[in-house]
Amino acid sequence: MKLRNVALAAVCGRKDQFPEPDLPEICFIGKSNVGKSSLINALTGRKALARTSQAPGKTRTVNFYEVNEALYLVDLPGYGYAKVSQTEQKRWGQMIESYLKQRESLCLAVLLIDIRHEPGKGDQMMYDWMTYYGIEPLIVLTKLDKIKKNQLQKQLALITRALGIQNKENVIAVSSESKIGIDTLWQRMEQAAFPTDAAPISDSDRS
Repeated sequence: MKLRNVALAAVCGRKDQFPEPDLPEICFIGKSNVGKSSLINALTGRKALARTSQAPGKTRTVNFYEVNEALYLVDLPGYGYAKVSQTEQKRWGQMIESYLKQRESLCLAVLLIDIRHEPGKGDQMMYDWMTYYGIEPLIVLTKLDKIKKNQLQKQLALITRALGIQNKENVIAVSSESKIGIDTLWQRMEQAAFPTDAAPISDSDRS
C-alpha cells in the first residue's frame, strides 16, 4: 500500500458529523500532548497534516484523515487536560466513548502512552475501560527519542506492569522524530485494516 493521497476528510464536533462508516478506521487516543498529531504526521509522511502544538489540548474534535480513499486514520481528542472546563471534558468523553463503542468500521484502536513516564490515572482508566468493553488496544509508546537506549527495557517493563499488559507483542515503541518503529506500526495497522491483503509500507512509499 503506497501512500498516494492523504487528506483531512472531516472535522467533527458531534458524532452526527462523522463520515459514513464505509472505510476501515484506525483511531488514535491518548492524554493531551502525548504526540497523537505528530504520530499521524509521521505515519503519513506529511509535516503538517495534523496540527501540532507544544500546548496540550490542541485536538478538540474528532478528525478523520483519509488515506488512498481506502482507510481513515482518526485522531480523537486528548484526555486529562485540566484547563478545559468540566463541561467540555464531559462532552469529549461522551464523544470518545460513543465512537469507541458504536463505530462499526473501527478495526484498531491505538492507545498512546509517553514512554518517559509511568501511565497516569487517565491512561489506566482508558486502558481498563477499553479492555472491559472487549477492545484490545495496540499500545504505542511515543517519544522514544527522548530516552536513552539503555532505559528502553526498564520503561517497557514499568509501563506493561502498571497497565497489567499480558501480551507484550501488543506494545510498540516509536519516535515521530527519528521514525523508529513507524514501519512496524504501519504493518500492524495494515494487518488490522486489510487482513487478507496486508503488506508493509516502506520509507520510500511514504516519501
